Amino acid sequence: MQEVARRAGVSAITVSRALRTPDKVAEALRLRIARVCQELGYVPNHAASALASARSQTIVVLIPSLSNVVFVDIISGIKEVLDQHGYHMLIGVTGYSLDAEESLLRKYLQHSPDGLILTGVDHNPGTWALLRRQGIATVHTIETLTDGEDMSVGFSQFDSGYAACRHLVERGRRRIGIIGAQLDPRSLRRCEGARQALRDAGCYDATLEIMTPEKSSISLGASLLETLRHQHPDCDAVFFCNDDLAQGAVFQCGRLGVRVPEQMALIGFHDLAGTAWTTPPLSTIATPRYQIGVSAAGLLMQHLAGEPVAQRHVDLGFTLVQRETS
Repeated sequence: MQEVARRAGVSAITVSRALRTPDKVAEALRLRIARVCQELGYVPNHAASALASARSQTIVVLIPSLSNVVFVDIISGIKEVLDQHGYHMLIGVTGYSLDAEESLLRKYLQHSPDGLILTGVDHNPGTWALLRRQGIATVHTIETLTDGEDMSVGFSQFDSGYAACRHLVERGRRRIGIIGAQLDPRSLRRCEGARQALRDAGCYDATLEIMTPEKSSISLGASLLETLRHQHPDCDAVFFCNDDLAQGAVFQCGRLGVRVPEQMALIGFHDLAGTAWTTPPLSTIATPRYQIGVSAAGLLMQHLAGEPVAQRHVDLGFTLVQRETS
């Protein structure tokens, strides 16, 4: 705070007042102080009066959505480990927005968390700067980093998408579509892996792709499947970037009288609940979501306990689950 005050040309008391009761400080002065805080990566420490070695026993977990079971499964794994060590979570929902993630991180750092668990490896420059300046133990999930100070637990989105479409090619399909929704960085990477598998097989056709930023859902999958079939009746297989889309496609094929897999093979992603119980049962890529949460929290606990972390970047892989739709 003294450094912020010096750079802003004000007293430490004024800085404190601007941060705690901004309505009592002139706007121009408040904006100047805020700009200096951002430049320095400074956030107020609500535990400043505690001993320097004190811990909040809090881990901040930032996820894109609470309605997406993928992240609920990860949180379940995190919670199991944190409960065992006497820690609790402070959960923030970013809504798939990198700007919202940065804003939440700034707010939650004021609670002096002992560690952070973030989703993915794509973050704003401001978020990366905060992580570097604060020096708080951080684990990135769902994907893995290749280097750096932080830790990571996940799997290759690109390779998993590649494996899904390679499977369809190996089953003799040549007119293979790709349907993606939400279009967060991870969905885009798995779709790019799918494209590459089709390119390598010499059967990629960009007109067989439907990509939409709409929220992934069963109803959307049904609608997009019908659109693709209408535009390309010769399409004989589809990769979906999420299982709910693929589930909707299975249902819609039944309604349209499209025989699966004879006329059209389908494969989804994540192996969500219900995927094995569609008619016919849906092929998919199973991802280790719960174990990602367990491993991410475990790495943090090791680090906070002062134990050496032998493997800072953990690739848990994925599994191709072949069922009756392919």
